[in-house]
Amino acid sequence: MQFLKYHALGNDYLVLRNELFGEQTPDWAVEPDPDAVIRICDRNRGLGSDGILVGEKMADAEFRLRIFNPDGSEAEKSGNGLRIFVRSLWDHDQIGEKPFAIQTLGGRVQARVLGGGAEVEVEMGRVSFNSSAIPVKGEEREVIRETLEVDGRSLEFCAATVGNPHCVVLSPERSESAKKLGPLIENHPLFINRTNVQFLEVIDRKTIRIEIWERGAGYTLASGSSSSAAAAVARKLGLCDEQIEVQMPGGSLMIRIDDDGSVLMRGPVTAVGSMKADPGIFE
Repeated sequence: MQFLKYHALGNDYLVLRNELFGEQTPDWAVEPDPDAVIRICDRNRGLGSDGILVGEKMADAEFRLRIFNPDGSEAEKSGNGLRIFVRSLWDHDQIGEKPFAIQTLGGRVQARVLGGGAEVEVEMGRVSFNSSAIPVKGEEREVIRETLEVDGRSLEFCAATVGNPHCVVLSPERSESAKKLGPLIENHPLFINRTNVQFLEVIDRKTIRIEIWERGAGYTLASGSSSSAAAAVARKLGLCDEQIEVQMPGGSLMIRIDDDGSVLMRGPVTAVGSMKADPGIFE
């Protein structure tokens, strides 16, 4: 099995080399085996990555993208995964400079390449704070400034969805604390489908900083959907303006939150190389 490897601010993905790139798709790509995903993503016994991307060309020049987490689960949407997939299409002459559509489990997005492949811009869709849409247990409401009891601490948070669920904790935790609290929040019974977690620090009206615990992946250097959710929360609370730089351990993304809640994300992607999974890793 052949893969292309890219990273977006240290958040790395493997892109399956299927028919899009002139290679026959193995049966595994049609319905990936969770155990195979886990082994391939393993950083000690496999190729190592934060997930696997499987793309398919559809009618009307659209694409479909499936995103698999390193624990074998399937994600609805990934901002960095989308940008990496777009860059892989660009590198293999599958797209030009015009915007095009990608279907994900978390909804349809528009994307385009900027600066000759240096950056990728993705319209992530409209953020929602509605508990039924996220989903979050309890009566239907906007989940804003609620309290979560975790590890003996009372944490203030907002919940949101940009096609996948997020819990934005209004506390500037650093990496070790994020690694400790992240899995407890991800699996908290309040969140019906588990949740991605961001620890938010507002620096000024144009800048925020986040630490990230990704559902199904763990502590992560950067995340596009997490950046989108955290920026949307900062604007919802009146703490930031429309254009927001989101700083993360891996680097920064630019996020625009329109008045109607629509999210535009822009950031870099770096090609790492081609990799082949030897059958021996599955033994």
